[in-house]
Amino acid sequence: MIKIIGIPGSLRRGSYNAALLRAAAELTPEGAELAIESILGIPLYDGDEEDARGLPARVVELKERIAGADGLLLATPEYNNSIPGVFKNAVDWLSRPPADIARVFGGKPVAVIGASPGGFGTVLSQNAWLPVLRTLGTRPWFGGRLYVSRAHTVFDETGALTDETIRKQLRQFLSGFVDFITSVSSAAKSPIG
Repeated sequence: MIKIIGIPGSLRRGSYNAALLRAAAELTPEGAELAIESILGIPLYDGDEEDARGLPARVVELKERIAGADGLLLATPEYNNSIPGVFKNAVDWLSRPPADIARVFGGKPVAVIGASPGGFGTVLSQNAWLPVLRTLGTRPWFGGRLYVSRAHTVFDETGALTDETIRKQLRQFLSGFVDFITSVSSAAKSPIG
């Protein structure tokens, strides 16, 4: 079973990106499972606090979940044409200490999706994640992009994804990402000839 961790980059209860991940969990192909995590409870990064108290418990827990997963799916909002501060802050904590980066993120297949009420989806935020993901040593999947624009029109009041076109795109995206995870895993296991 392929295990994927999904993380929405918003703390808002009615987050479109959390709703998008819930839809993704429903549409994940057979043979894979998507577990949704949260960045709730991760404080602002402060090196003095890290030196004095170590890593917050929520950071340690989330790092271990990511390290144990086969893939990582980030669902990013877009604030002021970039990555939301709260989401980047969480990843900054998750990269501490630097000696853990390779264990948690090294070679990890990662995909980015996002939903926004704006007309361009989250194209700028998704692009802003790419140098961060490269720095962490992940294996970003470039085979597909999913930008959900005008999110308020594709989710109902309960947060269910009701737009059939977006559901189909999400299903195809997930299928491609699972195939990518499988190929990365197979390549890592095959002997060098």
